[in-house]
Amino acid sequence: MASKLLRISKNFATLSQRLKSSHSAEYQAALASSSPTELTVASNNLKVASQTTDSETATVGLFIDAGARYEDASKNGAGNLVQRLLLKGTAKRAQADFESEVSGLGARLYSFTSRERSAVYGTCLAKDVPKLVEILSDAVQNPKLSAEDLEAVRKQIIRESDEIESNIQDVVFDYLHASAFQGTPLAQTVLGPRENIKSLTPGDLKYYIDSHFKASRVVLAGAGGVKHSELVQLAGQHLSKLDDTFDGAPPTLARCRYTGSEVRLRDDSLPYAYLALAVEGPGWNSADRIPLLVATSALGSYDRALGKVGHDSAYEICHNYQAFNITYSDTGLFGVYAVCEPLQCDQISKAILDAWHRVSYSITDAELEEAKNRLITKLLTQQSSSKGLCEEIGNSVLSIGRHTSLAELESAIVKVSNQTIRDVTDKYTNNKCPVVSAVGPIEGLTDYVNIRTRMYWARV
Repeated sequence: MASKLLRISKNFATLSQRLKSSHSAEYQAALASSSPTELTVASNNLKVASQTTDSETATVGLFIDAGARYEDASKNGAGNLVQRLLLKGTAKRAQADFESEVSGLGARLYSFTSRERSAVYGTCLAKDVPKLVEILSDAVQNPKLSAEDLEAVRKQIIRESDEIESNIQDVVFDYLHASAFQGTPLAQTVLGPRENIKSLTPGDLKYYIDSHFKASRVVLAGAGGVKHSELVQLAGQHLSKLDDTFDGAPPTLARCRYTGSEVRLRDDSLPYAYLALAVEGPGWNSADRIPLLVATSALGSYDRALGKVGHDSAYEICHNYQAFNITYSDTGLFGVYAVCEPLQCDQISKAILDAWHRVSYSITDAELEEAKNRLITKLLTQQSSSKGLCEEIGNSVLSIGRHTSLAELESAIVKVSNQTIRDVTDKYTNNKCPVVSAVGPIEGLTDYVNIRTRMYWARV
């Protein structure tokens, strides 16, 4: 079964290789013509990072070291509330005026909050970059935070939390974090508990902004038709008053210990079993990050609904699966998520472990090459738009202090040897305590002790 799981991804490798070959000119041009990412640190310690490409449009935005991991349990959810309110108007712009100005530019705005990051950014015509930077700077520095807007956002988030509870994949991954990092801030959800959503006040949100939205924790990122010198000048015009002083100690990320454990929610009314099985992975600065990304690519993904593989009866127990490698500042989760028939979840769990072991011990040179090609193609696709590139720049500068170019990433991926991928995968999976999150009709899933034992005995 393990070799069959790897062979599923082989079909995707063929597609990936064809894509790379059919667009080889585009691929090589992207590597050759992409300018290096320029990075400037302003006098107030704000970072400005950008990469210019030949484009009529540009994406610019503010990326901030702020997210659920920085929140106290009693205030969990504050960052998500703040992020939504940033686009509801400012001290000098009513929401209608704010939206009218953005609409007048033909721009599209985006925002997100994650466990370690928050951002507001947008895509516009290259000529409108100065105006969009001014609007976003105003939003971050002078949010209105009215009680009326807060109440409307509360209702929106509560509706979304109800929808998320019906999205089993999101539930599984939230449970996975809650179990893997139990008792630490990484166990917290981004939305926060319902009681916090209902009780957080404008004062709580202002305190959150005053504590986290500091110049040294912010990156003004840009990609596409944007000039770095212009972006630096705009930062001086609109963000020079963003101070970098803290009332007390600056927010820091406490070590979030990993705990091998499990959480199960049995619900026989669901048609399928949903399972995530993972181990602790490396953080952003680890030398193991790239090899483990290649290992994730080797494990691949599969969705029966896409019809990309043959109708092998062995796959009837698996509706879809995807390998994942979630990376945080100093830790991560490396694993596989799968959806299967109710009585087959234990067989799937065995197959996942066997696939890990096979990558650790007997991945072939051909399989490794295919995994590298798939990963490079994925990265090229992600960075082919100014939006994707801007997101990558902002997150990367916050995470490791600089942006790694596509050419540098490709070089690092190509250098991963067969022995390296075996050693790194073995390092993170061999005889480790896994974390298990399972939802649905999971009666057939063996107990945690047996899963833990299989992590060892599959190798001897």
